[in-house]
Order: sequence, then structure tokens, then C-alpha cells
Amino acid sequence: MTADSGAPSASRRAFLAVTGAVAAVIAVAGCGSWKPPVTPGVVKVVAGENFWGSIAAQIGGRHVQVTSILSSPAVDPHLYESDVANAVAVAEAGLVIENGAGYDTFLSQLLGATTHLGRVVVSVRRVLGATGPDVNPHFWYDIPRVPQVAAAVEAALARLEPRDAHLFAANLARFDRSLGPVESVISGIRRRYLGAPVAYTERVPGYLLHAAGLRVLTPPGFAAAIENGNDPGAADTLAMDQLLTGHKVKVLLYNAQATSPVTQHARALARQAHIPVVAVTETMPPAHRTYQAWQLAQATALLRALGGSR
Repeated sequence: MTADSGAPSASRRAFLAVTGAVAAVIAVAGCGSWKPPVTPGVVKVVAGENFWGSIAAQIGGRHVQVTSILSSPAVDPHLYESDVANAVAVAEAGLVIENGAGYDTFLSQLLGATTHLGRVVVSVRRVLGATGPDVNPHFWYDIPRVPQVAAAVEAALARLEPRDAHLFAANLARFDRSLGPVESVISGIRRRYLGAPVAYTERVPGYLLHAAGLRVLTPPGFAAAIENGNDPGAADTLAMDQLLTGHKVKVLLYNAQATSPVTQHARALARQAHIPVVAVTETMPPAHRTYQAWQLAQATALLRALGGSR
């Protein structure tokens, strides 16, 4: 470790720049608690991630203007740093949807740097009651409980725009019904492959696998190291290799959005052993128009892989 030169880190510099931008926006308004201009009948929504933004857009319809900060599957969410445009969007938002659990700390920082009269914040972690030091933050893969998050978004929109509450309620009911095909595929996996052994490179699809009744054999230390951007220890790496070379799992689920030489090695071993590899991502790809279409495609790919198709 090098000696501290007294200069702020790159991430600290980025945060200071964003905070300065927010302060400038507020200063223009002439007061510390800023209530920005609004469009009648339209709620400005900022979502930390585009899947929560997709759900908000479906519930709000024409009565919301949604900005999603993390929206590209080409970007590693763990390395993301917010910018001035994000700061301004959060400063102007009536509703902010935060994943929480340490996943989008950039959004927590932006919220802490702005004061917007009447702003409502929906924390997915709080909605789901997810606590503990090692909670899996990939809540959007917890399909059975996503309707709870959608209901919290609907309630927030109804509070901000009560004249359109009946439309938000109808859109929420429509969204809940649209999850039926995804839930059907998950039930089909549980019915046909209950207890089947699988592995993942990190916990991204963990909730999905639990709902489907599959048994994850990945060494916890391996997944934790990958999730934290570290190389796993030798024992965990060997155990993971043996799962694949020994044909001890039926499928490897591979985070295609945050890769490393270690995860690429695991994928190569799986392919050499003719174990199907299912790619998952942390951000909704542009090829899918809605959150539920994305999750249906991934669940269907898992079902097919368990049946031996790649």
C-alpha cells in the first residue's frame, strides 16, 4: 500500500464533483430545500437500476417520466460512479427508487446531497425487510416478492399524484398478472428438477434458484470473493473446479456483466465438461422491453439448460 498523499481517491473526487453540481442546482433555486418545477400530472422518477425503472414506468404509464441510472449491461454495476446528470435527475425527482443493501451506494450519496420538498424514496431493501450483514442485494431475481416492491411504487405514485391513483392501481394489477408466465416457468423447474445441483459464479440469480428449488453447490467463499471483486482462495477455487470437471452440477449460471479471468476459467471448464452455461446479467439488456420479459427469458433458458439444451 502506498503512503497517503492527501489527494482524494478517484471515487471521492467523483462524489465531490457530483455534490458540487447538486449544490449549484440548489443555489440557482435560491434556497437549501428546493422544490423544482413540475409538469402537472407527471411524476419525475429516478431508479437506481433500469429494471426498477421498467416497473415504475409500467405502473405510472403516461403519468411518469422515468430516468434509470444503471441501464447498460456493458457496465459493471460495482464499478459505477455517478455524474452530474445523475445528480440533477435526483435533485428534481419526486420519487426515487433505491435498491439498497449496499448495491447502489452512489444513489444514497446523491440522496444525501439533495433536499427536495415532498420527495418520496422507496428502498427495496426496506420494503422486503432484508437485513443482516451478508444479505444478497440482487432482489430483482426474487420473483415471488417483486410484487411487494411494485405495490410500494404504486403507493408512492398515488401519494404524489392522488388524482391518478385509480390508474396506478389498475396498472399494478396488470403488472402482477404479467408475472404469471415467469412464475409458471419457475414452478415447472421446481416440479421437474427439485433439488437438482447447480453452480453460479456469484449470487446474482440466487433468489431465482431458491424459488425454483435448486441446490447451489458453489463454495460460498468463491461467490463472495467474486462479488467483492477479489480472487477466491486456493481451496475455494479448487472446489469450484472440481464441481465442473467432476460433473457434479447440471448447470453453471454465469454473470456475463461482471467477468474476470477466474469466472472465465469456470465457464471454460463447464463448456469442456459439456455442462450447460446460462448467462445472467445484473442490468436489463436493451433487447428486452420490460422487466418481466427479461426474467422470463432467463428462467426459460435455465429450464432448457436443466433439460440438457444449451
